[in-house]
Amino acid sequence: MSGFLEGKVVAVTGAGRGIGRAIALDSAKAGARVVVADYGVSMDGSEPSSAIADDVVAEIKAAGGEAVAIASDVSTMEGGSSIITAAMDNWGRIDGCVCVAGILRERMLFNMTEEEFDDVVRVHLKGTFTIYRHAAAIMRKQEGGGSLVSFTSGVWALGSTAQANYAAAKGGIVSFNYAAALGLVRYGIRANVIAPVARTRMSANVPQALAENGDPEDISPMAVYLLSDRSKEITGQVYTVVGNKIAVWSQPTELRAMYNDERWTPELIDERLMSSIKYEELPLIAQVEATRAAAAAAAASGQTPNS
Repeated sequence: MSGFLEGKVVAVTGAGRGIGRAIALDSAKAGARVVVADYGVSMDGSEPSSAIADDVVAEIKAAGGEAVAIASDVSTMEGGSSIITAAMDNWGRIDGCVCVAGILRERMLFNMTEEEFDDVVRVHLKGTFTIYRHAAAIMRKQEGGGSLVSFTSGVWALGSTAQANYAAAKGGIVSFNYAAALGLVRYGIRANVIAPVARTRMSANVPQALAENGDPEDISPMAVYLLSDRSKEITGQVYTVVGNKIAVWSQPTELRAMYNDERWTPELIDERLMSSIKYEELPLIAQVEATRAAAAAAAASGQTPNS
């Protein structure tokens, strides 16, 4: 990836650990000057520190690259603005942003608190908005436009048993990115989404086993590519990246429709829906039911599900 980002200035949030760190390091290797942004909080959102961002900057500089660290809370307008300002103050432009910062608050929906819902949506979804908003305001006026990359998860489309807040935030990011792609294309700014599957601090807390998995270093080349001029024709896309696999998601579209000469009534819908448009199975329901049945059978026999 050497030279892919030569002369560009890139900001990466959540860049102190995991996928964000890998993207910051690979962006620097590709020739970019990098704003390493990480609030440095623990998994429960406490104890903010700039130390982990400083460590990544030191690693980039030791390899001959240019980088600055900033510990800002992306979930605030001031925090998002300060990250973009750091790029402008140091290098006079911003060519690309990657929004990786996020937190988890697992809880069954019926036990979830307002704070647990708000915190996750605030960091993931609003944190993406603050970066896109402040970066786009500059990119639209500069030569070359820019590239915005956000991160989602398969839960945005498939759901999650104990992460309704996370699924809502990640679904919001995809919809937000579609809108950003439409609104910014005329200014030469593209917006794309990566749905990664990798072993990170956050994925370690996912309650269900993953059918596929990889490492943060598997994800970063796709981010570098989307930041580069080689991807100038690509916008409004969602790509899954896991291990040695890259896949593109379909664009939302109607599947089937039924019509009536008059206004619908519940009785008419009941009469025709199952013979006409039917419905689409939620893929993970079968998996959830199978897991529940296995747990019940194991409990009845006095065993644990994995014994």
